Amino acid sequence: MPDTGDFSLPPLRIQAVKAEPCAIVGKCHTTTLFQGTMRSMTSENNKAPVPTLTLNDEREIPQIGLGTYKLRDDECIKVVREAIEVGYRHFDTATLYKNEEALGKALNDAIAAGDVTRDELFVTSKVWHDHHGVDKVREAFQTSLDKLGFDYLDLYMVHWPWPQGGLYVETFAEIARLQGMGQIASVGVANFYEEVLETLISETGIVPAVNQVELNPTFRQPELLEFHKKHGIVTQAWSPLARGKALNNPDIKAIAAQLERSEGQVALRYLLQKGIVVIPKSARRERLVENLGAKDFELSRAQMEVIDSLNNPEGRTGNDPRVWPGDDA
Repeated sequence: MPDTGDFSLPPLRIQAVKAEPCAIVGKCHTTTLFQGTMRSMTSENNKAPVPTLTLNDEREIPQIGLGTYKLRDDECIKVVREAIEVGYRHFDTATLYKNEEALGKALNDAIAAGDVTRDELFVTSKVWHDHHGVDKVREAFQTSLDKLGFDYLDLYMVHWPWPQGGLYVETFAEIARLQGMGQIASVGVANFYEEVLETLISETGIVPAVNQVELNPTFRQPELLEFHKKHGIVTQAWSPLARGKALNNPDIKAIAAQLERSEGQVALRYLLQKGIVVIPKSARRERLVENLGAKDFELSRAQMEVIDSLNNPEGRTGNDPRVWPGDDA
């Protein structure tokens, strides 16, 4: 493989980011371009580089990734190898998904074949709330690392706050400790809302690099986004197409027709222009290519404003982390 340029990971000498409000958001995370090889980042109809965002720990995260929820076994291996072929380098998994071993095989096989290098990949996993606590999260992390077949992860997250369990702060603190040992490049959370983020930051003094939450053009969580902006936390959207519901929105359909783009590309492009990382999932090669094509055009200010108006505070399609899983988990 050719030299991977500026994106190659430097030695993992990592320091926790202390909790200081970000007066100038651009100082905390900015859009840049992936500096890898043209072969590694372009293919088929996707010729532009994948944009990245700079995290508050100064590492880069590709702004488009592949979500792997419900991809299992041979299907997962096939889809991930195809995703690498068409240009994906960012892959999201979790203990809950039960596919870390399959994802790891696909990625390691691709590395062995010379299709990609480990330094070009950005791999995320997450600990489920049944493994909150210092000892349990340490065990869960090592299990994930072993299944993936790597010696470090690019990003490791607390998958769900579950404040009723009372252990999310110490769980995150232990993940930060593992980061300090060089086993995790960046630390993050998922499905955290403002109150638990405030507690987490105040009690640990550490600002998560990323918060992965349900977010799409019709469910934008503006108050949470404002909190992220204030603290320099990158927002990552799971289910960025609202489980397909966004594709049927008449305004998104109209904009797609104007631009001769798909509804999915318009929805994803809207989030990209808002500075949000997206991890859409698909098992179909043509859809993988289509989703990656969201980087290849721009929405006008007027088109962005139309989509801005679609926000519905009641538009959540998944569980509300304020109430789920509750006291009986």
